[in-house]
Amino acid sequence: MAPSPAELATLEAFALTLAQAAADVALPLFRARDLAEINKGNASRADVFFDPVTEADKGAERAIRALIEAHYPDHGIIGEEYGTIRPDADFVWVLDPVDGTRAFISGLPLWTTLIGLRFQGRPILGLISQPYLKEVFLGSPLGSRLVTPEGSTPLKVRDCTGLSAAVIATTDPHLYSGDEVAAFNHTRLAAKLIRYGCDAYAFAMVAQGTMDAALETGLKAWDIDAIIPVIENAGGIVTDWVGEPVGSYGGQVIAAGSRAVLTEALAHLSLSSRPADPH
Repeated sequence: MAPSPAELATLEAFALTLAQAAADVALPLFRARDLAEINKGNASRADVFFDPVTEADKGAERAIRALIEAHYPDHGIIGEEYGTIRPDADFVWVLDPVDGTRAFISGLPLWTTLIGLRFQGRPILGLISQPYLKEVFLGSPLGSRLVTPEGSTPLKVRDCTGLSAAVIATTDPHLYSGDEVAAFNHTRLAAKLIRYGCDAYAFAMVAQGTMDAALETGLKAWDIDAIIPVIENAGGIVTDWVGEPVGSYGGQVIAAGSRAVLTEALAHLSLSSRPADPH
């Protein structure tokens, strides 16, 4: 049985507590001049595959996991830094403690903490937290809202009429390869404006209605699970590049505020679609 509204409200409050715990770890390290990082990527292609991890990533995830284990020891956890436990539980938390670590180490306030919750395999609750800006974009069947120290306001996507009027975003065009390059370029050229380097924060802007679509490739579960409830409960749509629901492994993903923008973008993107990498 799906969680009741009262249960969802309790889980939302707990997710906000998790976001604050992550912020308490990450914020003191943000813009620290002596912040150390290691590269998890391909050292021979540092321009594309520099994939840093810092103590902010690790410490924030440890803090989140400790609270989940203390309050919901029967829940599962899938985390970018410390792996998976109890993946077959009814409730599974999916964590990216610092999404946008490149932005983090560059001093740019576009990194976020992503906290998602699956129920029986489907994302039902998620948040996108940017603690430096004091913003948490929260979504569940109770609705999507922006939570700040001043209170909360509903989130609603923009009903853009089509791709030619759309503001879209992707993190880095150099992350695309093979047929994806042409598919992305066709989409980019058809749009009104494209912005780069925002990572998951761009998806938050789609939910808020200031951007109309965000697209990525090569996503993992922790990159997208938290985003889906925020977008969908603000009235938007999240699919893969052929218009199907996003699988449990991520892969090629687009989120759009309107069906018109999604349909036009998919006409370009579906020319290059491939299964998500399950690893």
